Amino acid sequence: MPEAATPALHVRNVFKSFGGLKAVQDFSLELPVGALRGLIGPNGAGKTTVFNLLTGVYKPDMGSVVLAGEEVTGLRPSTIASLGMARTFQNIRLFGELSVLDNVMLASHVRTRQTMAGCVAGTAYSRGEELAMAVRAREFLALFDLADREEEQAKNLPYGDQRRLEIARALATSPKVLLLDEPAAGMNPQEKVELRRLIRRVREEFHVSILLIEHDMGLVMDICEAITVLDHGQVISIGTPKEVQADPKVVEAYLGVSEGAHA
Repeated sequence: MPEAATPALHVRNVFKSFGGLKAVQDFSLELPVGALRGLIGPNGAGKTTVFNLLTGVYKPDMGSVVLAGEEVTGLRPSTIASLGMARTFQNIRLFGELSVLDNVMLASHVRTRQTMAGCVAGTAYSRGEELAMAVRAREFLALFDLADREEEQAKNLPYGDQRRLEIARALATSPKVLLLDEPAAGMNPQEKVELRRLIRRVREEFHVSILLIEHDMGLVMDICEAITVLDHGQVISIGTPKEVQADPKVVEAYLGVSEGAHA
C-alpha cells in the first residue's frame, strides 16, 4: 500500500484559552498539498484565532502545528513565514506609506540570503538580489493587474486593489500554505467574481495550498473542495460544501435554531 503524502498543513488537537475564555478547543485540520479548503463559522467562532495560532501570533496551550512535515508549534511568526506559511488579514495591513512595489519587495526579503551588513555596504551580491526581487515583484504586480500602479502609495489604492496587493505580497514569500482571512470583505459583487478567479489561478499557477476564512457563503461553497465549520472554538462539522450545508449542527450554529425546532 503506497505511503500517504505528507499534508501541506497538519494541525492536531490545538487548544487556546484567554483567561477563562476557551477560544479554541481541540482543533484539528489536515490540508493536503494543493488543496483549497474553507474554515467557516459565525462571528466569534474562533476562526481568526486559529490563523493566529497557525502563524505564531499566539502559542497554543496544547497541540501541534506541522507545516510540510516540520513542527512549527510556538515558533516566531517570521520563522514560520520563512518556512512557508503566509497569510492575509481581515483588516488590511499594508504598509500604506510605501509604494505598491515596495510592499511586495519587502515580503520577498523573507527569501533573501543577504546580511544586514551586506545591505548597508551595498555589496554586489546584495545589489543583485535587490534587482532580482524587483523583477519578481513586478511579475506579481502584473499578475494582479497592478503593474501600472507600482509607484503609488499603497494607501491610495481602491479597496479591491488593496486586497489584491495583500495577496500578491503574501505570495512573494513563496509560501507552501496560504491563509486568506476574509479576502472578500468589503468587495462589491463584481470584485468578488474576480476574486474567485484569482484564488483559483493562484492555486494553479503557484502550486500553493490554500485555507480560506470567509463569510461570503456563495464564494466558499463555489471554490472550496472541503469545509471545516467552527462554533464557539470547536469543530462541529467537516465535509464537502453540500455535506456541510445539510448538517443540522451547522444550520443551528448560523441560525440559532435547529431545523427540527419548528416541527
